Amino acid sequence: MSLVAIGINHKTASVDLREKVAFAPDKIHDAMKSLANSTKSGEAVIVSTCNRTELYCNALEEAAVVEWFEQYHGLDHADVEPCLYKYEGREVAKHLMRVSAGLDSLVLGEPQILGQVKQAFVKAKEAGTVAVTIDRLFQNTFSVAKKIRTETEIGSAAVSVAFAAVSMAKHIFSSLAKTQVLLVGAGETIELVARHLKDNGVSSMVVANRTVSRAEAMCEEFGAKAITLEQIPDFLPKADIVISSTASPLPILGKGMVEKALKQRRHQPMLLVDIAVPRDIEAEVADLDDAFLYTVDDLHSIVEQNMASRREAAEQAELIAEEESHQFMEWMRSLESVDSIREYRTQSLAIKDEMVDKALNKLAQGGDSEKVLLELANKLTNKLIHAPTQALTAASRQGDLNALGQLRNALGLDKS
Repeated sequence: MSLVAIGINHKTASVDLREKVAFAPDKIHDAMKSLANSTKSGEAVIVSTCNRTELYCNALEEAAVVEWFEQYHGLDHADVEPCLYKYEGREVAKHLMRVSAGLDSLVLGEPQILGQVKQAFVKAKEAGTVAVTIDRLFQNTFSVAKKIRTETEIGSAAVSVAFAAVSMAKHIFSSLAKTQVLLVGAGETIELVARHLKDNGVSSMVVANRTVSRAEAMCEEFGAKAITLEQIPDFLPKADIVISSTASPLPILGKGMVEKALKQRRHQPMLLVDIAVPRDIEAEVADLDDAFLYTVDDLHSIVEQNMASRREAAEQAELIAEEESHQFMEWMRSLESVDSIREYRTQSLAIKDEMVDKALNKLAQGGDSEKVLLELANKLTNKLIHAPTQALTAASRQGDLNALGQLRNALGLDKS
């Protein structure tokens, strides 16, 4: 058996193909069982996200895994093959470590993928498709991902506009836990902002949106309150932080509205982050004394600087993944040697038991004990030296001095 991994991701395949090869959450349990059965080892894990679908197996051959993958999704080999990447042995360990550390992600160093890989592993254990090799591979990978995040700066700098907006708020407020936040819009960016805010301890959020039902759907996850855009003036004076991202063609927060809110706040500072294009907040708001306005351009400059920082950290992370994958393969080789020793010992004991049983039967039938003992010794010796003798003969005939030397060393022939 050998470690095998095949996959498709955002770098190799279109969204259309990635959708076709994705595994539905309610079907992945049975899919992993089917894959594990096809590999003969009973070991398989499927990682399926919006950006990648990857199969990790302990399999006899890579081709069998590819064939299962294509048949399961009912796809032609010609359509799938050009988009597949394949790894064997140490490269499987290295790739999984890189994926889990965010080195292979669309956003370099993003942390979500590690949770997704862990979730896939848990599902595989529930499906009963994890044994010694795959268990060690994934457990070791999780340790390596943690090591990379601890020893490098791969995840410390914001590289998404949403994360950058929250990071900026953290620099201005000593703690976000007690801040009141007003989010304007209910799209994907604002949802990501809300998630980052919640992760940083924010518990009081209001979401304003043109369609309240859309805001309410998002608010359920974050324990926030949904309001209409028309209600913003009522809630703005309570907001310490305002983050806006809508598709409105005209500004939603004007200078006058913010100025009035600041007076009601008795000029307590307010952070406003406008990540919409066109702008949601009038540029003149920046002229107000207690209003700190940042635009998407300000955030992009932060993101660009942080991306450069992450690329430097990624170089360190790559070295860690390289070293750790080698160490994992050393463990794999030690496991193979343990299996070989166990197999050789079992085989030798079986030969011994067979010969002893025959000798005891002859003694029970009245055979001469000296002759029976001598026959036992001769036959047992011949049985045990048969395979090594054949190997020595073959190496000698082929002139393979290297193999001959290794055999002699293993048999203790060159020891004084």
